[in-house]
Amino acid sequence: MGGRDGTGLYLAGAAVARTGDEMSGPALLLAGLAVTGSAATASSLLAALTVSAAVGGPVLGVLLDRVAAPGRLLAGALAGYASVLVVVVGGLGRVPVMVPVLLAVAAGLLGPALSGGWTAQLPRLVGRAALPRATALDAMTFNVASLVGPALAGVAAGVFGARAGVVVAAALICLAVPSALALPPAPARPGNGERAGAAGRPAESLGSALTAGLGAIVRNRPLARTTATSVLSSVGAGVLVVCCPPLAARDFGAADRGALLLSVVAAAALAANAVLARLPRQPRPDTVVWCAAPALASALLLAAAGRPLLLAVAVVLAGVAEGPQLTAVFAVRHREAPERLRGRVFTIGASLKMTGFALGAALAGPLAERSLPGALLTGAAAQMLAVLAFASLRGGPGRAASV
Repeated sequence: MGGRDGTGLYLAGAAVARTGDEMSGPALLLAGLAVTGSAATASSLLAALTVSAAVGGPVLGVLLDRVAAPGRLLAGALAGYASVLVVVVGGLGRVPVMVPVLLAVAAGLLGPALSGGWTAQLPRLVGRAALPRATALDAMTFNVASLVGPALAGVAAGVFGARAGVVVAAALICLAVPSALALPPAPARPGNGERAGAAGRPAESLGSALTAGLGAIVRNRPLARTTATSVLSSVGAGVLVVCCPPLAARDFGAADRGALLLSVVAAAALAANAVLARLPRQPRPDTVVWCAAPALASALLLAAAGRPLLLAVAVVLAGVAEGPQLTAVFAVRHREAPERLRGRVFTIGASLKMTGFALGAALAGPLAERSLPGALLTGAAAQMLAVLAFASLRGGPGRAASV
């Protein structure tokens, strides 16, 4: 993938921004735990950072579909997200805990810029023939970020103190601003009043635009089942992330090694995607989406067993399932999303996934304080619900019927 079409700069920006994002969650979790001493408070900070994506993502998607320079909007969102993160960690232990939690909610409104908002720009850089490979590389930036980010969070917390990880995460996100500014402008659409172009007069209200984006997902059966499955699977992922520090403390003697467990998950995800990319015949992305969920359920059950070796197997299995699942979700969205609603489809999908993750994180904190195996079993149940959701939405119209 050469740099002449801007894909190299796109991938570099995506990787560094997502590394900062993947670092920010574990770093905030460790900072909250170190400053307050409460797993419930720490998980509340992580949940607050992700739950507001349900509101911020769809609105951001509408704006990305309308503005002439989506890269500028993404750059502003990145800078705002990073700035609020620094304020959140600066307030921990110095102001009532609800203040950092509410600020984390505000930061989370901009979070989808680093995921769906960025990925939605990819088809403007490459042709349709190159899109599958570019999609796989884009998904791998998440895997690399998930590998490096938590490890950096653990190192920064161990060497420089719990707050340092969040500050470094914010700095990495800011480094991606130039790449966002270099993204290509939106294609001109003469006569299309939906995007606020030179005329600046969108034909529909914000509410109607949001409804159109959500309707594109609901009416398209492959998009609907992929979205439902990935959201429920993200609930289980949120449980696993919150449980990693107490799992590491239980089996390996130190909570900050939980960030290293997350890095193992990411390394396995990256390896799995690399192996799949070399297969002469690729599996259907729809199949990969649902097959990953029972594998993730098995990983959570292994982690609950209370044995260090089984925990190591569990995190590897989780990565082997998570990596291909994310690539498959992107592939389905690129295949099915109508062009005029692409930004909305990606940001709404990302927002719903982040909200599912936030729900899992919020449930896991209190559950883990009472029973760590109970929290992990709850995550496994969410993964099996994801399988049931996919099965209940099989069949139905695809893109041809929904565009």
